Amino acid sequence: MRLFANLADYLPATGRGGAATVDLPAGATVDELVKALAIPEDLPRLLLVNGHDAGSGHPLKGGDVVSIFPPLAGG
Repeated sequence: MRLFANLADYLPATGRGGAATVDLPAGATVDELVKALAIPEDLPRLLLVNGHDAGSGHPLKGGDVVSIFPPLAGG
Protein backbone atom coordinates (compact mmCIF):
# COMPACT_ATOMS: atom_id res chain seq x y z
CA MET A 1 0.00 0.00 0.00
CA ARG A 2 1.25 3.46 -0.85
CA LEU A 3 -0.06 6.77 0.44
CA PHE A 4 0.77 10.10 -1.16
CA ALA A 5 0.91 13.76 -0.04
CA ASN A 6 -1.21 14.53 3.04
CA LEU A 7 -2.52 10.95 3.12
CA ALA A 8 0.94 9.76 4.19
CA ASP A 9 -0.06 10.96 7.68
CA TYR A 10 -2.22 7.81 7.89
CA LEU A 11 0.64 5.44 7.13
CA PRO A 12 1.08 2.72 9.80
CA ALA A 13 4.06 3.16 12.11
CA THR A 14 5.78 0.27 10.32
CA GLY A 15 5.63 2.11 6.98
CA ARG A 16 8.54 3.93 5.40
CA GLY A 17 8.88 6.12 2.35
CA GLY A 18 5.12 6.42 1.91
CA ALA A 19 4.62 2.65 1.71
CA ALA A 20 3.64 -0.14 4.08
CA THR A 21 2.40 -3.71 4.07
CA VAL A 22 -0.99 -4.15 5.71
CA ASP A 23 -2.48 -7.50 6.72
CA LEU A 24 -6.21 -7.76 6.07
CA PRO A 25 -8.65 -10.66 6.32
CA ALA A 26 -9.39 -12.68 3.19
CA GLY A 27 -11.97 -10.99 1.00
CA ALA A 28 -11.23 -7.49 2.32
CA THR A 29 -12.05 -4.54 0.09
CA VAL A 30 -10.33 -1.23 -0.60
CA ASP A 31 -12.91 0.43 1.67
CA GLU A 32 -11.95 -1.89 4.52
CA LEU A 33 -8.29 -0.97 4.00
CA VAL A 34 -9.16 2.73 4.12
CA LYS A 35 -11.11 2.17 7.36
CA ALA A 36 -8.24 0.13 8.86
CA LEU A 37 -5.93 3.08 8.19
CA ALA A 38 -8.41 5.47 9.86
CA ILE A 39 -8.55 7.71 6.78
CA PRO A 40 -11.65 9.90 7.27
CA GLU A 41 -14.53 8.94 4.98
CA ASP A 42 -15.04 12.55 3.91
CA LEU A 43 -11.41 13.02 2.83
CA PRO A 44 -11.34 13.05 -1.01
CA ARG A 45 -9.06 10.48 -2.57
CA LEU A 46 -8.24 8.58 -5.74
CA LEU A 47 -7.82 4.82 -5.47
CA LEU A 48 -5.67 2.55 -7.63
CA VAL A 49 -5.13 -1.19 -7.31
CA ASN A 50 -2.13 -2.47 -9.22
CA GLY A 51 -2.07 0.78 -11.20
CA HIS A 52 -5.75 0.67 -12.27
CA ASP A 53 -8.72 2.74 -11.06
CA ALA A 54 -10.61 0.96 -8.32
CA GLY A 55 -13.79 1.65 -6.42
CA SER A 56 -14.08 1.36 -2.67
CA GLY A 57 -15.77 -2.06 -2.99
CA HIS A 58 -12.92 -3.54 -5.04
CA PRO A 59 -11.87 -6.88 -3.48
CA LEU A 60 -8.19 -7.22 -2.63
CA LYS A 61 -5.91 -10.23 -3.10
CA GLY A 62 -2.57 -10.97 -1.48
CA GLY A 63 0.19 -8.96 -3.12
CA ASP A 64 -2.09 -6.25 -4.53
CA VAL A 65 -0.54 -2.78 -4.48
CA VAL A 66 -3.06 -0.16 -3.41
CA SER A 67 -2.14 3.48 -4.07
CA ILE A 68 -4.17 6.26 -2.51
CA PHE A 69 -3.78 9.86 -3.72
CA PRO A 70 -5.47 13.10 -2.79
CA PRO A 71 -7.23 14.75 -5.74
CA LEU A 72 -4.71 16.53 -7.92
CA ALA A 73 -5.09 20.02 -9.28
CA GLY A 74 -2.70 22.05 -11.32
CA GLY A 75 -2.37 24.88 -13.64
